[in-house]
Amino acid sequence: MLKLEKLTKVYKTGDKALSDVDLEVPKGQVIALIGPSGAGKSTLIRCVNRLVTPTSGKAILDGVDITSLGAGGLRRERRRMGMIFQEYALVERLSVMENVLSGRLGYVGFWRSFLRKFPQSDVDEAYRLLDRVGLLHMADKRADELSGGQRQRVGIARALIQNPAVLLVDEPTASLDPKTSRQIMRLICELCEERGLAAIINIHDVNLAMMFVQRVVGLETGRIIFDGTPKQLTPDVLTSIYGEEDWEATIETVDDDDEEGET
Repeated sequence: MLKLEKLTKVYKTGDKALSDVDLEVPKGQVIALIGPSGAGKSTLIRCVNRLVTPTSGKAILDGVDITSLGAGGLRRERRRMGMIFQEYALVERLSVMENVLSGRLGYVGFWRSFLRKFPQSDVDEAYRLLDRVGLLHMADKRADELSGGQRQRVGIARALIQNPAVLLVDEPTASLDPKTSRQIMRLICELCEERGLAAIINIHDVNLAMMFVQRVVGLETGRIIFDGTPKQLTPDVLTSIYGEEDWEATIETVDDDDEEGET
């Protein structure tokens, strides 16, 4: 379980990005984190894995307080936190297989990682994951030859080869077309269910959040102002998170998509 207790981040400018955030994400649950730009969504994810250092509060993963760890302990715990990035964060000149195996760098020694000599068990797992995300036939292609959706699938496989306890996903569909966005969200949710993974997905697209996850958390100015199911995201709730808009149309679109998927 991932548990946040009074997590707060105040920047040197005095801007408060997060304010006393309390949140529990049990094993196997996928949460969509929604809210306007500047609400604190990316900061929350980055505070969990300490890419950003919280000002106060705790982030606890399976009983370990991430916020209190020194450098060595943090390196060990980061192996248990798979990160999927909006801009993929692949090494362009490396192959798909090499990019996936880079997710094991925290587990192998310096020289093995430098020489890219990974245990056969890691290589076998990389092949299995590439097959699962639909890219087995592209294992030897360079990353810069891939489409955006294919790159994101590589990023998913790289995160999963860490054998993480939680996935932290930052805008996985922001650069993708609508069809590919649905495929990527579906894939992430299916993999979390298969592996019993907790996940927090920072996402701007309210429609996608409502279509694919069972729990939505809404942030506004660094505070949680909604925590519930997609069905509870009424127009009034969406207005409180984002401001005035024709939210009835958004909800109707999601309902129509759900009906189409059931036929």
